[in-house]
Amino acid sequence: MKKTLSRWLVDIWYKDPFIGVFLMPLGFLFSDFVKFRKFLYRIGVLKRFTLPVPVIVIGNITVGGTGKTPLIIWLAKLLKSEGFKPGIISRGYGGQAESWPQWVDANSNAETVGDEAMLIAKQTGCAMAVSPQRAEAAQLLLEKSDCNVILSDDGLQHYALNRDIEIAVIDGERRFGNGYCLPAGPLREPRERLQSVDFIVVNGEKSEDNEFSMQITGNIAVNLVTEEQKPLQEFIATGCHALAGIGNPDRFFKLLESAGLTCKTHSFPDHYKFQRSDISFPDFWPVLMTEKDAVKCMTFAGEQHWYIPVQAVPEVGFAEQLLEQLRKK
Repeated sequence: MKKTLSRWLVDIWYKDPFIGVFLMPLGFLFSDFVKFRKFLYRIGVLKRFTLPVPVIVIGNITVGGTGKTPLIIWLAKLLKSEGFKPGIISRGYGGQAESWPQWVDANSNAETVGDEAMLIAKQTGCAMAVSPQRAEAAQLLLEKSDCNVILSDDGLQHYALNRDIEIAVIDGERRFGNGYCLPAGPLREPRERLQSVDFIVVNGEKSEDNEFSMQITGNIAVNLVTEEQKPLQEFIATGCHALAGIGNPDRFFKLLESAGLTCKTHSFPDHYKFQRSDISFPDFWPVLMTEKDAVKCMTFAGEQHWYIPVQAVPEVGFAEQLLEQLRKK
């Protein structure tokens, strides 16, 4: 386990009941700042951009992974199946491009545009652009594609871009941690922010009537070198290494455990830049990783390296209500 400042903070937010209380005054200051910034957008002091096509924002109010990426991929495929032409924009987190915005396609580099953007573009086949200023990414998308609806990845707090539908994704196990705003807790915005979103999707079991549950499934492994596919059950009889550089690595490890695998786990910070030494082990056991991590390891992976593609399965009824609201826009 590679302990970093981010991992230490996660332990405080979700496990330690005392240090978060000590930091609570800073959390109140952060909450007030967030509310004031939102107010400045509302009264027009800070500029907001309105696009000529509907915008669906998928985000969360907590730091760390909640399952947004699988949901965005599911949404893109749903919209395509219903006759829409979705385009996708993202911040391009972790990308080190020298200029923005950047177009994302099969020829892009994860180090330039970000690992999540590469994964989303690969899985959906949709037009995609990234930029810290999402309005710039959207403009490039509209110039280079004929998309008629835009999905904005992790844009819930990006108030510079007006939106038609907001979807907040919650981690069903960790929920809101100690309930405090940064840095005392994991909240990017106070919990009451959820009262203004259109849909709340819970990765796991829901606990409120206004929530939709979503399950993340994955039962095959794909080899990074040969692209061979195997059922996860074929790895039960052997020792395995499992590594994850995502917001909540334990969720990936539990997926493997639920399939019956016994793995030696290795956690890395979210968006970690992997090196060959990080994924090489002297025992040559199979190494299982997330698909998000795999896009950064392709150039130095060996035949012992496998990734697990996952799919979001939202509760029945979510798609119908979302499409009904979208068609009114």
